[in-house]
Amino acid sequence: MLATLVKAPFDRPGWDYEEKYDGDRMLAYKEGQHVRLLSRNAKDRTVKFPEIVEAIEELRPATLLLDGEVVVFDSKNVSRFQLLQQGKGNPIYAVFDCLFADGKDLRHEALSQRREILERLIHGKGVLILSHRLAKNGLEAYKIAKGRGYEGLVAKDLSSPYEEKRSRFWLKVKVHQEDEFVIGGFTAPEGSREYFGALLLGAYEKGKLRYVGKVGTGFDGATLESLYKKFKPLVRSKPWFVDPPRERSATYLEPRLVAQISYQELTEDQKLRQPVYLGLRDDKSAKDVVLPEAEA
Repeated sequence: MLATLVKAPFDRPGWDYEEKYDGDRMLAYKEGQHVRLLSRNAKDRTVKFPEIVEAIEELRPATLLLDGEVVVFDSKNVSRFQLLQQGKGNPIYAVFDCLFADGKDLRHEALSQRREILERLIHGKGVLILSHRLAKNGLEAYKIAKGRGYEGLVAKDLSSPYEEKRSRFWLKVKVHQEDEFVIGGFTAPEGSREYFGALLLGAYEKGKLRYVGKVGTGFDGATLESLYKKFKPLVRSKPWFVDPPRERSATYLEPRLVAQISYQELTEDQKLRQPVYLGLRDDKSAKDVVLPEAEA
């Protein structure tokens, strides 16, 4: 189930307001003592997070399906995708939904009932935590999210079922802009920099890859080298962008890689302001990366 982006915070009776985490979305399957962790594009992550797997094994139900996000918190207790991507810190599984428990399908039950089941299952502050409720009032929840530096909040209709699609029963409001963009090329390095200068980024609009700007910050030496090695087999002679930039030193790539980018805003002409590279995402196909657009 995916949340729909909306432009402004709101308050509605019968809704819940949770912290929006900045990590990897993950489903956790448990059958007896067998546990699997799957990303949102069904990649197996079981081996990557052994402590989370062990904690789920110890949960009481014989069969269980949880939905949540694997995150790493910084020193201010704010989740940071960059820390997770770089393998820094301790991964935590923030659980926000329960789809099956003890053989019972809960997807058609109200979210309030599914949350009650989670609250009976998950306690304490170990590697399994419950998603953090910010406040009962949505406007106050937004103020808390903004004050603490969270990425945003997710508002959820407590009477809603679990829908396996993007839904308006879950609405997300961003405090800090952060999205996925396709890497469509790179520029040559300048000065003492090695490998490349900046990434050329894009997103799909009506099936066509649109250029949205370049990002040249957020890289250390190891990241520059690692990305450059990934670029080599993807080099192509012509741009995939329908509106390529005027970059003399540009090298274009087949649009296969997806980057997580933080930025100040997307301007009216669909260009990124003050973008910063956070890391690669391998849990989303490049074809699924569309221009961010909030609903009213």
